[in-house]
Amino acid sequence: MQDRVTYEFAVIRLVPKVEREEFLNIGVILFSKQKSFLGIKYKIDEKRIKSFSVDVDIDALSKYLKAWELVCQGAPNGGIIGKLALPSRFRWLTASRSTIIQSSKTHPGLCHDPQKVLEDIFKRYVL
Repeated sequence: MQDRVTYEFAVIRLVPKVEREEFLNIGVILFSKQKSFLGIKYKIDEKRIKSFSVDVDIDALSKYLKAWELVCQGAPNGGIIGKLALPSRFRWLTASRSTIIQSSKTHPGLCHDPQKVLEDIFKRYVL
């Protein structure tokens, strides 16, 4: 059986009114250097989001998160950040920011399958 590898993850938070510091977990981002893995999973539940804050622009939120996906994939249209090495992309995505999309502090772990762990963490903290 293959040895476990390290990973780091952060929970993606929607913070509609930054000054109030209230948030709603909407996704997870997970990075494993040894597996060359950087994945993101999120859910835009419009009804839940609007019950939390009617001021959220769902279209803008969707575009923002799709841009994060492109950065994770290292896609050509992921911009300058998407061209960085995998660890640098993860650090950029999880850096502290004062926008309506933020991430928790990063948390470490050990796993065999980063994609499965991403799914499990998503179910635990978002759904």
